[in-house]
Amino acid sequence: MSSFPIRTCAICGEEFELKPDKPGFANRCPACSEPEDSGSASKPSAGFGNDREANAERRRVIRDMLYRKDS
Repeated sequence: MSSFPIRTCAICGEEFELKPDKPGFANRCPACSEPEDSGSASKPSAGFGNDREANAERRRVIRDMLYRKDS
């Protein structure tokens, strides 16, 4: 008998063993995890990433929210 916990896939309902090196989500079987992983690599990021202007704007907004004076 295996010492790994048995889970039920949230997508297809199949039971699978939750192993430590299993790729994908903990509530999805390996077969249901694969299509989402391959599709996400071709999508561009949502505009967040290493864009310096966006990061500078984010920092400015957070700083203004944290240190604004409430009158």
